[in-house]
Amino acid sequence: MTAIKHALQRDIFTPNDERLLSIVNVCKAGKKKRNCFLCATVTTERPVQVNVVKVKKSDKGDFYKRQTAWALRDLAVVDAKDAVKESPDFDLHFDKVYKWVASSTVEKNTFISCIWKLNQRYLRKKIDFINVSSQLLEESVPSGENQSVAGGDEEAVDEYQELNAREEQDIEIMMEGCEYAISNAEAFAEKLSRELQVLDGANIQSIMASEKQVNILMKLLDEALKEVDQIELKLSSYEEMLQSVKEQMDQISESNHLIHLSNTNNVKLLSEIEFLVNHMDLAKGHIKALQEGDLTSSRGIEACTNAADALLQCMNVALRPGHEMLHAVKQQQQRFSDLREQFARRLASHLNSVFVQQGHDQSSTLVQHSVELTLPNHHPFHRDLLRYAKLMEWLKNTDYAKYEGLTKNYMDYLSRLYEREIKDFFEVAKIKMTGTTREGKKFATLPRKESAVKQETESLHGSSGKLTGSTSSLNKLSVQSSGNRRSQSSSLLDMGNMSASDLDVADRTKFDKIFEQVLSELEPLCLAEQDFISKFFKLQQHQSVSGTATSEAEDTDGGTSSRLHTPGVPQPISSEKDMIRQMMTKIFRCIEPELNNLIALGDKIDSFNSLYMLVKMSHHVWTAQNVDPASFLSTTLGNVLVTVKRNFDKCISNQMKQMDEVKISKKSKVGILPFVAEFEEFAALAESIFKNAERRGDLDKAYTKLIRAVFVSVEKVANESQKTPRDVVMMENFHHIFATLSRLKISCLEAEKKEAKQKYTDHLQSYVIYSLGQPLEKLNHFFEGVEARVAQGVREEEVSYQLAFNKQELRKVIKEYPGKEVKKGLDNLYKKVDKHLCEEENLLQVVWHSMQDEFIRQYKHFEGLIARCYPGSGITMEFTIQDILDYCSSIAQSH
Repeated sequence: MTAIKHALQRDIFTPNDERLLSIVNVCKAGKKKRNCFLCATVTTERPVQVNVVKVKKSDKGDFYKRQTAWALRDLAVVDAKDAVKESPDFDLHFDKVYKWVASSTVEKNTFISCIWKLNQRYLRKKIDFINVSSQLLEESVPSGENQSVAGGDEEAVDEYQELNAREEQDIEIMMEGCEYAISNAEAFAEKLSRELQVLDGANIQSIMASEKQVNILMKLLDEALKEVDQIELKLSSYEEMLQSVKEQMDQISESNHLIHLSNTNNVKLLSEIEFLVNHMDLAKGHIKALQEGDLTSSRGIEACTNAADALLQCMNVALRPGHEMLHAVKQQQQRFSDLREQFARRLASHLNSVFVQQGHDQSSTLVQHSVELTLPNHHPFHRDLLRYAKLMEWLKNTDYAKYEGLTKNYMDYLSRLYEREIKDFFEVAKIKMTGTTREGKKFATLPRKESAVKQETESLHGSSGKLTGSTSSLNKLSVQSSGNRRSQSSSLLDMGNMSASDLDVADRTKFDKIFEQVLSELEPLCLAEQDFISKFFKLQQHQSVSGTATSEAEDTDGGTSSRLHTPGVPQPISSEKDMIRQMMTKIFRCIEPELNNLIALGDKIDSFNSLYMLVKMSHHVWTAQNVDPASFLSTTLGNVLVTVKRNFDKCISNQMKQMDEVKISKKSKVGILPFVAEFEEFAALAESIFKNAERRGDLDKAYTKLIRAVFVSVEKVANESQKTPRDVVMMENFHHIFATLSRLKISCLEAEKKEAKQKYTDHLQSYVIYSLGQPLEKLNHFFEGVEARVAQGVREEEVSYQLAFNKQELRKVIKEYPGKEVKKGLDNLYKKVDKHLCEEENLLQVVWHSMQDEFIRQYKHFEGLIARCYPGSGITMEFTIQDILDYCSSIAQSH
């Protein structure tokens, strides 16, 4: 403990100019033992401050830190728990009771004794020492260790006094007269004793000599006591008089207190009255505006708006406790409520009239817009209604039921108005789509029945090269040459009301412009109405975090079935956005069905219109989603886009189905198949439409499906062809496909382009080999026998010794193929090839050149065999390679 005490003195108290007098090791009672030290300290500077300090070992090391300090003057009670039985528990009562358990009873008693002595020495205040042994509270403590602990060092410091200058001088004089004092201390002490005795005697004589003066002093003291008694009597009388004055002053003070209290109450009452008057008093002008204000003029609307705001402030004032119990306050609140109800009813009635009037006035403008493909402009109506926006906000905050009723009425009236306008607008669009063509012919019956579509006389609507237009009649038409196909197709189309020639590129461009104009008119109309609804009905239009909108199959009708909102309940941002969408969905409920009808009409007119519609609709959906992904416009266009995409997919599926069901004529020559030429036209049209389009991926998928279907159908037709060789069908059609893909440079079909080229090359070679066959048949058989002998082991130079393959036999066979016969055979072969090939693809010269090369290759092979097997015989063919080239050139030129 001594070491700890020295460490605490050195590290904690010495830097703070304090001395540590007592220490006890303790822990808090009733808790997990975490030891600390209570220290009794005094400051080294005067006036002396006595403290009780709590010191605790740091958690991060072995050093101690000062945690809490209490001034001893704040100590009220020291409770040792038991004065008889030794116990380590004790309590110190400062601002609250601190319960401690000492590590030993001796430390506790020593600490309590030190506290008692410090209190007696420095404070002299009454500290209650409860359950403390009387031995610890003795003021005179025996000398020893405890005394030194309790304050012996402090007393020693107080008894020591430094010598002044005169005392130092006297001691020096004495020491000079007693130089021997250092060598003989006893003699020096004896001399001092004798001198002290002399001084004592002199003092006694002086006292005895002053006895007379002492008597005089005593008399003066007696007289002074008498004077004191008289003064005390006067003071008593003065005190009695002052007591009377004090009572009077107390009464005056009490009266002043009551006056002050009354003034304070009056000030508070005045403040409350001023508060109620200032905050719950509505100006007469505002009351008049609410009751009779003109809701048709701008000035009247502004006056009503200001009055409504003032009324709302009066109604929403935060009353202080007790105000609501005042009769005047209740009466004023009832008056405000009546004013609010009256004005809300008047405002709702006026706005409902405005909504009804708008429906009637706007209908008169429909005639002028019915001629042109434009929608009426609602901006003037919106501008007039926006003057009431602040009043609508007031109505929303004060009477949500009427606000909700106005919202529903607005949706009812405006939905009927917009339905008339939009239906008329779409009727004009349909008339323009199905109206007079460039030739002045009008489409007869646009909605076709499925049975009519299946008839041979009615091909699906499209141009002469369009997939739907041509392949729809493939089930009845034979696969024919290009010229025959065109003539038959045109004759069939002339039988129907809707000929393919009526729908050319110009007609499709016209449809594209009409469809774009429809979307361009609808988009600003919806955006303007949504912006107006947001501003007029005070609805939050944009979220801080934009949600993702689905453009695929989102159920927009689901939102309309839910109710708007419960009256009086504040609406969060997401609910207000839903409310905007619900209102827009109800107001423009006819847009989506009308768009779907228009899309269906365009698809019936020409299924290729789905390409235009897919591009346009994708662009508008992308634009709408960039503005607000969750808006009504974005959702509606997204739903319509799904329909357009389905029509596009259906168009592609129909083409593939028609290719699969194609039938060929057994009597007609097969040239470039119709669906191959139509794929070329489809691809060219699609590339022009989808240039820089957002949904290029849809077209790429369609390309892949169509080209695979074209490949399969070409294979199928080639296998079923009886009039035209299979290799010719494959060669010509794959050459056409390869040329088309090379010209259009469609990146997603690079693999198919290479495949088409490979198929064309393979079937060209196969056809050349098959058609050319063995033009020198006997000679070919002869040399096959020669090669067979060589294969059996006969040496090449010995083959001429074989009886069947001697030189004479070879000359006999060669004589059967003079140049004239060879040219005649080649001429017949050319006619045969010309009969097989079609004029459209113009591959006759390519095939003829390949046959020429193949014939020359056979000729060189024969010459090689003659040179090896009949060396030195001088045998040669009766015609040369140059003769072959001349024959082929002459035949080609003659035809």
